[in-house]
Amino acid sequence: MNKKKMIRLTALVGVATATGVVAEANQAHAATTTTTETTNQTTNASVESTQAAVDAAQSTFDTAQTSVDSAQANVTSASNNVTSASAALSSAIANKEAATSENIASATSAVSSQAVVVASASQAVSEQAGVVSAAASVQASAQAEVTSASASLSSSSANVASATSALSAAEAALTSDQSTAANNLSAAESAASSASAAVSSDQAAVDNAQAAVASAQAIVDAVAEVQSSDVINMSVAYITALKNYLANPSSANAAALQEVAKGADYVKELQQKFKSDASLDVVVDPSDPTVQEALSVYAVNLINHLRNQYGLTTAFGASANANVAAIDFVKKYYDDEDWNIFGTTGSDGKGHNKNGLDAYADQLNTSIAEDAGSGLTTWVNGKATMATTTLHNLLYAVYSDIATMLFDDGGTNNWSHAQSIFEDGTILGTDGFNNVYLGVAFDKYGYAHYELYNATEGNHLGNNAYSLDVQTAAQALLTNAQASLASAKASLQRMTTNLMVAKAAVVAAQNQLAALENSSANDLVAVTKARTQLASAETSYQTALATYKQKEEALKKAGDNLAAAQASLEAAQATLATAKAKLAELEETVANLTNADQLLAAAQAAYEQAVANLTTATGNLGAAQVDLAKAESQLALAEDTAEQAKVRDAIAAQVDQQLNGSTANDRQSAGQDATSLKTNGRALTATVATASAAKQKQGANQGRLPQTGNDDQEASTMALVGLGMLGMATGLYGYKKRKLTK
Repeated sequence: MNKKKMIRLTALVGVATATGVVAEANQAHAATTTTTETTNQTTNASVESTQAAVDAAQSTFDTAQTSVDSAQANVTSASNNVTSASAALSSAIANKEAATSENIASATSAVSSQAVVVASASQAVSEQAGVVSAAASVQASAQAEVTSASASLSSSSANVASATSALSAAEAALTSDQSTAANNLSAAESAASSASAAVSSDQAAVDNAQAAVASAQAIVDAVAEVQSSDVINMSVAYITALKNYLANPSSANAAALQEVAKGADYVKELQQKFKSDASLDVVVDPSDPTVQEALSVYAVNLINHLRNQYGLTTAFGASANANVAAIDFVKKYYDDEDWNIFGTTGSDGKGHNKNGLDAYADQLNTSIAEDAGSGLTTWVNGKATMATTTLHNLLYAVYSDIATMLFDDGGTNNWSHAQSIFEDGTILGTDGFNNVYLGVAFDKYGYAHYELYNATEGNHLGNNAYSLDVQTAAQALLTNAQASLASAKASLQRMTTNLMVAKAAVVAAQNQLAALENSSANDLVAVTKARTQLASAETSYQTALATYKQKEEALKKAGDNLAAAQASLEAAQATLATAKAKLAELEETVANLTNADQLLAAAQAAYEQAVANLTTATGNLGAAQVDLAKAESQLALAEDTAEQAKVRDAIAAQVDQQLNGSTANDRQSAGQDATSLKTNGRALTATVATASAAKQKQGANQGRLPQTGNDDQEASTMALVGLGMLGMATGLYGYKKRKLTK
């Protein structure tokens, strides 16, 4: 529905001049009162009459608006009907043009063919319905078998529960003393078994400790002789040649040194001087702290003896901290990284892990140099084989490596191993080796690593220093072994005592159980019987369970078959529905072609009727809009008249209030009142003029509407109140606007 806004402006009523107001004010008080009452009655009646006219005009306007809305809806509907009828007419014309005998014959033939398709699809639906019915019968039978198997399973489960309860009752019938005795016997036997195992374990520990003591004693007996005999002595000529070469590594000095050293043959000669003692053929762990101490002290003593021959007074040291650092470095940068320094043939290895050395030097904040040797491997036909790890092998590996570094280190190494042994304050040209401590470690491939650290107060590598007396290290090994033997013997003694106590407890428990079993034979028979019944019930339950699972699987298969048959039936039904729809479409085509003339005539008539209906609806809408415009104009006129009546009513009320305030004693000052009223009239007239000017500006281009009511009565009333009261009333009530929205 369209919305409209109407703004109505109320016109001011013409009034008498100020002179007329003064003349009327000079009338007697009684006469004035009478005139005021008459005016009030007149204005009140006018307000009520004009408001009734407004209400009637509003009602007429609303009715007209409703008529317009209804007529507009009819026009819209009629227009839509014309559009639909036009489309139907076009379709009927096209159908008429297509209604040839050939097309009708072709469409009729298509109907016949499609009828055959429908009949075939209908037959397929019937056949598949039979398949579904058969599958449903099989499924129902399988469901019945599952129900029966489930009942049998429930019965078997109940039998198991009953047998279990009977067994519990039979077992409860046994005296608590017998149960306690059996538990005591079991606990005693378990304790005896544990005690026996502990004794066996401790006996093995004692045997191992005794063997370790024997080995340590052998080491102590032999190590003093090894320490004194396993030294490497250099000739004066070799020392001189080595000093010359290290001072000036020229080709001539290198050749002279190689000549004096006599190459690999002299190394073999030195290796043959190693003291071999049967007491050293004991298996040891290379990472054992005591063995580590012995190896590092042995190596440092060999090196310091060489440095003394060379003329150096500063000696290398050995410490537990340096050994721990060497083991940690080799594990992290050789074992964990699978870094084979020599490889499998001695020529295919990776060499020193230089990145690892740099990283570890940064970690310890010190300088590190590394020498490496064949260690525990013996070179046979160019292949490395791991030797047995005995103390003899370890000491020989250290001795052989240091000897090889002195006399068989030519070629690409340029005697760098010998240089690392005989330099003072530097190693291989690197400063910062003023307090060298040696750590020895073996990697997982069997190769030996000799790590040279510069020890400082900050890195603590010199802490926990070893005595360089090998005898002291060997004696520590013996002391530790003896302490381990004493501890093992004490533990064995405790476990032997515990075993004796446990065996006595087993005998006592057996005797108690035997005595109780003789007095409760019947209860034991009942328990045995109950156990047999329970086993039988459990067997029956398992059989019933297997049958139930079998039937349940058959039911699932039958359900799957039924679902598949139903799916096939639905597919056949869908095919039939499609065929029927196609047949109906073809039949409709035949009917349309056959009845083309009648359909065209009907469509033409419907179209013409729709056009006629639209014409009628359009005319009705125009008439309703004319009526709405008239009602709108009448409503505006009635509202303006009502507004003017309200203004006159307000002015009359104000005059009555002022005039009724005078008394008989005030009449002598009537002339003064007239003068004052005249003055006030001029002031109020000025006020009215200002308001009128504003109203004129606000209502520009608005036409003055015609006045309503009794002109004589209105003039008489306004003559009494004057132009001043009109201005006052306007100030009190303001200017009103009426808005109508539809």
